[in-house]
Amino acid sequence: MPFYDATVTIHQGMLLYPGDPPFKLQSLYRLDKGGPFNLCEMSMGTHIGTHVDPPAHYFDNGPGVDQISLEVMVGPGIVLDMRGRPYVDRQALAQSPMGDHRRVLLKTDNSPRLMQSEFVTDYAYLTEDGAAFLVDRGVQLIGIDYISIERFQAPGAPVHRTLLDGGVLILEGVNLVEAPTGPCKIYCLPLKIKDADGAPARVLIETD
Repeated sequence: MPFYDATVTIHQGMLLYPGDPPFKLQSLYRLDKGGPFNLCEMSMGTHIGTHVDPPAHYFDNGPGVDQISLEVMVGPGIVLDMRGRPYVDRQALAQSPMGDHRRVLLKTDNSPRLMQSEFVTDYAYLTEDGAAFLVDRGVQLIGIDYISIERFQAPGAPVHRTLLDGGVLILEGVNLVEAPTGPCKIYCLPLKIKDADGAPARVLIETD
C-alpha cells in the first residue's frame, strides 16, 4: 500500500496568501560557531503551507485546532479529480464518485501552482453551493490543493463560514500532484497548538 506525502515543505520564500506572515528560520546556536548544539528559532503564520482551518478561524467561540477530533482527521476518504474546472460547485460534486465518503480531497489544476512562490488569484476554488452540498452530505473534512478553498477576496468568506458552521473542517494547501484519484485513507495531523485558529499539518494519503 503506497503512501503519498501530500504535505508542502515549509521553507523560506514559499507560497503565501497575500498579507500572511512569511516563514522565518533563524539560527541561535551553531556547532560550527562554537555553540553547544544546533538550535533555531522559527516564526510563521498559522495558515502556512498545508494547514487546517478549525472553526476558530472564523468564529470567536469556535473550537481551536487543538480540539479537533483525530477521528475526523484520520480515516477513509477519496481524492476527486476536478481538473479542468475553474471552480468546484454543487453540480460537479453531485456528478462525482464521491459517494458517502466523509473525507474528500479536491485535485484541481491548482496542484502545480502550489509549488510556485508567486501567488495567483485565478486558482480553482469551491463555490458556496458546493460548500452547502458538502454540509448536506455529512462530509467532515474537505481539502483542496491551494492555500485557500475560497474564491479570492470573496466578501464575507461564505464558503469558509458555511463549511465551518456546518461541522466541516477545512484542509488547505494539500499537495496532490503525485496522488492518484479515487478512494484512499487520509492521515491529517495538525500541530496541537492550544486555542489556535489554524496550524500546519502533515498529510499522508494511503492507497490500495
